[in-house]
Amino acid sequence: MGLSAEREISLRRGNACLKALISRGYNAVAIDAVRDLPFRLRDEGIEVTFVALHGRYGEDGTVQGMLEVLGIPYTGSGVLASAIAINKAVTKEILRSKGVRTPGFIAVNRIEDVKDLKMSLPVVVKPAKEGSTIGISIVKDRENLIPAVEEAFRYDTLVLIEDYIKGREVTVSVLDGRPMAIVEVRPKSGFYDFKSKYTAGMTEYICPADISNEIGKVCRKMAVDVYEAVGCSGAARVDIIIDEGGPQAIEINTIPGMTETSLLPKAAACEGMSFDELVERMLDGASLKG
Repeated sequence: MGLSAEREISLRRGNACLKALISRGYNAVAIDAVRDLPFRLRDEGIEVTFVALHGRYGEDGTVQGMLEVLGIPYTGSGVLASAIAINKAVTKEILRSKGVRTPGFIAVNRIEDVKDLKMSLPVVVKPAKEGSTIGISIVKDRENLIPAVEEAFRYDTLVLIEDYIKGREVTVSVLDGRPMAIVEVRPKSGFYDFKSKYTAGMTEYICPADISNEIGKVCRKMAVDVYEAVGCSGAARVDIIIDEGGPQAIEINTIPGMTETSLLPKAAACEGMSFDELVERMLDGASLKG
């Protein structure tokens, strides 16, 4: 289930999806995506792959490229879209070029670049290529900025420093190009961090989100615009903050969470789709993208 810092989440996702596929009658097996992955795929005679990997080597196009070479259809986005989406800096540059509203930011690869930073506080500091809020900090005081950047550098050589946007947090999952029910996220701690994401009871989820029809239409269009701008396929999830000026796109996840607290299954359930049905629908979209 992977080599990234998000291995634990990959294991939880993989086990949940494996159980669902078996319950739907598929001859499914779990394969831990470590260095011998190509040989395991060959030995197991795998015909189609349900990619359940979060983070590097699974969400960044690496495994997707290997599967393209092996000729094994797989779920989710292809090599380029995966590589773009996992890099928050590249994604945000593309969104800017497409006119999609997104918080201001700078990307740094040296601690020296932070010392004369002109951005006003608060800011959000995060590794450019990690997920699940790993290595992320909200910085409100200047003296905490460099320690936050140093923490982010533990996980990546490129760090994003982004304007902190105060507002309501929603997420829009997109399945095969269609926006799903909007989920509002209300973490009890006030910050949707790793603990809030993956600990039952730490976050309140409202689906459908308690927002106006007008704002909902804007959020759904924004999610599809981001999905198409990055070149995604299959299932993806776009995180959005709604401030006084309207929605702003934060990032897109090409392999959304699939655990008991995850947002894509909540959106599907809101539309009357069971977890097992969602997993099968995702598998049905498996293909080679090259």
